[in-house]
Amino acid sequence: MEFFSAAFADLQPWAKAAVGLVVLAVLATVAGVIARVVLLRVVRHGREQWGRGWLHIVLHDDVLRRVAKAVPSIVMQQGVYGVPHLAAPAANTLHNLAAAFTVYHVARAVAALLDALNDAYEAYDGPRASQTRTIKSYVQLGKLVVAIVALLLIAATLLDRSPLLLLSGLGAMSAVLMLVFKDTILSFVAGVQLASNDMLRVGDWIEMPKENADGAVVEINLNTVKVQNWDKTITSIPTWKLMSESFKNWRSMFAGGGRRIMRALPIDAATVAPLTPAQRSRLAQWPLMEKFFQAAPPGHTNLAAFRAYALAYLQAHPGINTAPGMILMVRVQEPTALGIPLQVYAFTVATAWVDYEATQGEVIDHLIAMLPQFGLALYQRSSDYSNRQIVDALSGEEGHGQPAMAAKTDNCAP
Repeated sequence: MEFFSAAFADLQPWAKAAVGLVVLAVLATVAGVIARVVLLRVVRHGREQWGRGWLHIVLHDDVLRRVAKAVPSIVMQQGVYGVPHLAAPAANTLHNLAAAFTVYHVARAVAALLDALNDAYEAYDGPRASQTRTIKSYVQLGKLVVAIVALLLIAATLLDRSPLLLLSGLGAMSAVLMLVFKDTILSFVAGVQLASNDMLRVGDWIEMPKENADGAVVEINLNTVKVQNWDKTITSIPTWKLMSESFKNWRSMFAGGGRRIMRALPIDAATVAPLTPAQRSRLAQWPLMEKFFQAAPPGHTNLAAFRAYALAYLQAHPGINTAPGMILMVRVQEPTALGIPLQVYAFTVATAWVDYEATQGEVIDHLIAMLPQFGLALYQRSSDYSNRQIVDALSGEEGHGQPAMAAKTDNCAP
């Protein structure tokens, strides 16, 4: 030891400063390793013993890892003035560099803490709807604020100036800052309004044709809302556009327990005719037509009878929601050059897409199949004569023309 002391005493001042810096660097590295071991092993083990709670968030592995990285710069920052024969300007420069690294690692630790808070919120399985009401936009805003503050502190440290002096200079640049962060500010305000009014949640099915978005919301960020379309593509919509422009949210449809069917069957006008006595006697035997013939006068048409049958069929169908507030009707719309639209307006019990389409297809298929039983036919882009031929063939009539068709369809059973 005396040999090393004598040898060190014989060195030039600059060499003594260099040796001191090397020793300080070694001490800082060792201190960083020790801090990493203590934080990632000892503290982690204690965290697991203390149970779950806020400590699991504050003492998250990423937070501990980034705090450990700040220890070497702290040691350098505190020990640089103790290096012998180190010039004051050099010591100040090294101190400022070490302080800047300390601020950088502390800012990263705070960002990791915010990420851990967001992960804990999304993983929370309690009564709060954490999976649908995200805090990711607020976390991103917090990270942005931390980054700005860290940049100001780093710049002030490297320039050896007060941060307040830099902040006073930023006041003159407020217009530029507002321009740079315009979308971020607008998106944050829009995100707060969307969350406070419960207008959008993760998992909602939304439609926004102007942005080519039609699918489920998978992520709500500070600047964008990601929508996974039904073709599995992703559309990113600026958050502020969801407040400045209109979009359709289908959440209330799923919550209400009914999904709308609104389909029109174009009836060939040439097949509409009054009911004959034979048709009345045959159709009156159907259970779904009893109410109609109890109240119907003799002059009713086959279209009116089919409309009554379709309504009774929908009311009896187990897949149709007949609860109060769920509109259920079959109506005749204004005739057009493409026939007489007979619209089915109802709500299905199933709201899932596949089940809804199955119920809708079953209803429409059945109604189309029952048209010939009433002497009716769908309008198609062929001649009226061809349509009447189709009806006659389905009703078993060899001749053509409305009178023969109307008479012979009486023999058809449901």
